[in-house]
Amino acid sequence: MTTPVPPTFRPISPTRVLRSTARRTRRAAMAAALTVTLLHTLGVATTASADTTVPAVAACPPGLVEKATCYTGRDTNGAYYTMAVPKHWNGSLVVHAHGGPDFSYDSSTPTEDLQRWAVMVDEGYAWAASSYRRGGYGVRMAAADTENVRRLFVDRFGRPERTYLHGQSWGGNVAAKVAETYGRQYGAYDGVLLTNGFLAGGSRGYDARVDLRVVYQYYCRNLPRPTEPQYPLWQGLPADSTITPGEVRARLQECTGIGSAPQDRTALQQRHLEDILAVTRLPQRSLDEHLQYATFLLQDIVTKRLDGRNPFSNEGVRYDGSHNDKGLNAGVARFSADPTARRDLSYDSDLTGQVTLPVLTVHGIHDPQVFVEYEAAYRATLRGAGQGGHLVQTFTTETEHGELSRAEYANSLAALDTWSRTGRKPTPGSIARSCGMFDHIYGAGCFYDAEFHPAPYATKVRPRPGGLRWPAMTVAQERAWSRIEGVGIAP
Repeated sequence: MTTPVPPTFRPISPTRVLRSTARRTRRAAMAAALTVTLLHTLGVATTASADTTVPAVAACPPGLVEKATCYTGRDTNGAYYTMAVPKHWNGSLVVHAHGGPDFSYDSSTPTEDLQRWAVMVDEGYAWAASSYRRGGYGVRMAAADTENVRRLFVDRFGRPERTYLHGQSWGGNVAAKVAETYGRQYGAYDGVLLTNGFLAGGSRGYDARVDLRVVYQYYCRNLPRPTEPQYPLWQGLPADSTITPGEVRARLQECTGIGSAPQDRTALQQRHLEDILAVTRLPQRSLDEHLQYATFLLQDIVTKRLDGRNPFSNEGVRYDGSHNDKGLNAGVARFSADPTARRDLSYDSDLTGQVTLPVLTVHGIHDPQVFVEYEAAYRATLRGAGQGGHLVQTFTTETEHGELSRAEYANSLAALDTWSRTGRKPTPGSIARSCGMFDHIYGAGCFYDAEFHPAPYATKVRPRPGGLRWPAMTVAQERAWSRIEGVGIAP
């Protein structure tokens, strides 16, 4: 468990201690301007509340009540947002991109994320995040909404001294897209922090779940059952499906006994489970979660975002690791992508690697949901674009996907801030060594493995033809596709 920080103690980042007097003067001036703005807001509260695009003072999540002033609102696209300004603001801003994609959203989404990553406010950074304007898939949409919340913050509080992007999980894909799309604007962003990021893009990043979908059905034959209407598996589920996540879980249990002790499984259940895990290379503890994505997320992408067109393929993929590979490869469902659907998914979500900002990543080596090999894909993407010098990757021995150590978040922000301000690029070793200063504050542990390097993406996810070349979308492709009317995924 994370040790809470006493409300009377405000941790001071080692990076901030080293800042110059001139920078402290600028922060003082900014704080003074903020005070004037706050007083003005309180004086015209009735007027401001009529326009939800203007941040309105709101209750902070528990743990930040005495440390920050929080704001909420809704932008002109319908996205909810939450902001927080620490009472001891260091003058810089973190713009957060949340993960998912969530199939629904409301005003609580960014506020819950603020509570989850409150360590960034504890470190003195202002914080802003968007719920995105709708649920479901759409990386460019989410990137535009993330950029919009930054602009709303600047309109309300002035331009921060530094602005950093943060994205976790699918939010890593979003934040990386923000960096490529808006990062060249003067004064917009100064660095990027990606944690457990989904960094392979949509056209390749879901191949493991596509493989799970067909391999599962080959063995289990219950999604759909032979007595139910049949449909192509690349749909995930048909558009009119009424099946629930609980029912998908029950069918997984029926086929594999995954929720039972090994001695309580039938021999056939055990064999099915072993084959599915061996062929898909997925961990047992997250198999249910991956199957949920392989059904409901694929359904969302195909049915709601691509008008029923198929962006996925498993032609040319040879599955192995089972008790009978020959039978599996002869019997598993095969399909090819619609070229326009694949183009639209790629344009929306794939990364070109054209980022000129400092980018620091942190990834748990044993992440069961977004495999650490996604970092190899991102490294290959930036190197393929000639931008590998802007990337530093760090790895930890943590085993969960949703959250890393608070000390590591604080340490990573400090390292990124120093890199941005001084131009001195850190190393995985220097970042690992500096974490202890923050662990002394947060008591959450530091779990870096400075010598770790992930294996290539193709060692974890079977590549499709052409899938060994990165970036998945070149700058030339992005430029050409951008001229096609209606390309991509609609907001």
